[in-house]
Amino acid sequence: MNRGDVHERQVVKFERPPPLDGGLELKRLQIGYRTWGRLNRAGNNAVLVCPALTGSADVDEWWSGLLGPGKALDPEREFIVCADVLGGCGLTSGPPLDGSGEAFPSVTVRAMVDAQRLLLDHLGVNTLRLVIGGSLGGMQALEWAVSHPERVDAAAVIAAPARQTAWARAFNHVQRRALELDDSLDLARMVAMISYRHWDNLNPRFDASDPEDPTGGWLDHHGRALTERFDRNAYLRLAEAMDNHDIGPGRGDTVSALRATEVPTLLVGITTDLLYPPAELETIAAEMPDAELATLDAPHGHDAFLIKQDALNRLVTDFRCRRKLPYRLSCCQGVR
Repeated sequence: MNRGDVHERQVVKFERPPPLDGGLELKRLQIGYRTWGRLNRAGNNAVLVCPALTGSADVDEWWSGLLGPGKALDPEREFIVCADVLGGCGLTSGPPLDGSGEAFPSVTVRAMVDAQRLLLDHLGVNTLRLVIGGSLGGMQALEWAVSHPERVDAAAVIAAPARQTAWARAFNHVQRRALELDDSLDLARMVAMISYRHWDNLNPRFDASDPEDPTGGWLDHHGRALTERFDRNAYLRLAEAMDNHDIGPGRGDTVSALRATEVPTLLVGITTDLLYPPAELETIAAEMPDAELATLDAPHGHDAFLIKQDALNRLVTDFRCRRKLPYRLSCCQGVR
């Protein structure tokens, strides 16, 4: 891949942007993003990657197993776009990083998609060959397919529901309490990590009889690591957006919205996902007219979409090759 086709962080600013979902009015909207590859003249060879809760526009840092020549996200053939999430702590508009987080309004998954749509319009993207994401990113990808089917050739929704579950909301509630009572982002992250993994992943790794408690050390490490790179107020905003996620409002209900969405969609469930079990994806697949379900078999739990990248890459490329969406990838040779 030519380094000239890989672009570092860029920022676009919209003065007096149109209201986003929920009547969210911002005096100015700033979007930080990165791209790989080149947009064709027709503006129809783009792929949008949607980050997860603490993800960023740097796809090459957290999804390198899917990004590259011959992979699911191929910059030699397509124009790959990823933006920092609205309401987060990247270069896209979000809570101020000086501690005055209440100055920034609540956001929704639909508002995130609205912001991404403004970015794509700015870049000259007319249609997306694929929109893809896991967890919060999967919520965004599904919202794209439901909200803008005329602009989406295909979607890949990984480990994400059509409507937030009570189980996931309970984990987020405990995290919020940790932040509200103790101002402890590291404790909130520890709670999240328990929901992101599975005992089949942790039990073989850590000896419960070890007096030094390696499990606790592992949790402490992840808590400190997030505290060093993420903002507590952004974390609260994005967790709230996940809890309010539902593709149904304004479209009848959740099932009606799914049944009306004809975008070819790959739904990936993870066998050991405790946060969004495979049954959540099966429910979506049962209602969407043109969806297919794939299983990522891994012991890691919800985080497998970030850990088992080679396996996930195969699932996505296989889907695209079999569906010929919209061209045959170089890696399609031998795929039946």
